[in-house]
Amino acid sequence: MTIAVCPGSYDPITDGHLDVIRRCARLFGEVHVVVAVNAAKTPLFTEEERVDIIRHTLGDEATNIVVSSTDGLITDYCKRVGATVIVKGLRQNGDYEAELGMALVNRKLADIETMFLPADPVLEHISSSVVKDVARHGGDVRGMVPDYVIEKLNVALRTERD
Repeated sequence: MTIAVCPGSYDPITDGHLDVIRRCARLFGEVHVVVAVNAAKTPLFTEEERVDIIRHTLGDEATNIVVSSTDGLITDYCKRVGATVIVKGLRQNGDYEAELGMALVNRKLADIETMFLPADPVLEHISSSVVKDVARHGGDVRGMVPDYVIEKLNVALRTERD
């Protein structure tokens, strides 16, 4: 059984992320959705909140998906769980340029291959940053994130403003 890892900050998870995760679940025996904690970023949601939001959003729909987090190297996580591939969704050319270097580093560090999945064209404009920016300015993010994420986003932004 091939184990794949889909790492990301998922702050918050978007419909684009979910599309990539669901497609991975059809391709691989086991998929680990890993909230990668980056000390250089200040997320809106805590690590635990992001994991919980993803678990709630995915529910029981895919029995071969594991949701977790790490504050270390993704390659170390891959070694620990026996993963042989990292899967990254690509939205536009800038994503490829940014991800290619990391893919080469990951292969050098741990002999882990990276597979790129192109975004669904309907979803390729969506990013966590865009979702947060639109929501912060009172815009409607329906169709960009699941309804549960909208609820959590509204609560987090109210707390941020207070």
